[in-house]
Amino acid sequence: MSGTVKFGGRAFTTVDPSARRDLLKTFGVLYQGSALWSSLTLRQNVALPLEEYTTLTAREIQEIATLKLAQVGLTGFEDFYPAEISGGMKKRAGLARALALDPSIVFLDEPSAGLDPLTSRKLDELVLEIRELFGTTLVVVSHELASIFSIADRVIMLDREEKGIIAQGPPRELALHSSDTRVTEFLHRGDKLTPSS
Repeated sequence: MSGTVKFGGRAFTTVDPSARRDLLKTFGVLYQGSALWSSLTLRQNVALPLEEYTTLTAREIQEIATLKLAQVGLTGFEDFYPAEISGGMKKRAGLARALALDPSIVFLDEPSAGLDPLTSRKLDELVLEIRELFGTTLVVVSHELASIFSIADRVIMLDREEKGIIAQGPPRELALHSSDTRVTEFLHRGDKLTPSS
């Protein structure tokens, strides 16, 4: 298999280093395990992209990092270390860091992984708030049906055997009308969530 990864119409892997650096500033990433530096406070973690990609003063960076933590509901936890907070709070801190540069696109890798249902739902609600408030495009990798039906306008389903896309569209529409049993079995698995719920 071969191909090209393009972002904003430019081939990400073949542009010169300066152009790649510019591209990196336009999107954020929330990693599955949050990927917070354990030796840094939450504010210091959120400040990292600002220190790397901007010429802002130290004071401005601290103010923005504090604001981003507030936007994800972590006011008062700025000086806490990752080991001192819950898994859901780590996800929120990771999201704050992903939003530090006000990106137009944020990639979220299994954001609900390892969270209890209530915490997962609250994170989904936060993701929707971010999308509505800032007009951010969110690209989410998830196997969690509750999240898929809650936050996705459009899904793309991949199949390992076909090594490609087997379905795309609104999740409820696919659940109700897809003729591909792989799609309907996934979207109805265990009857834990119905497309009309």
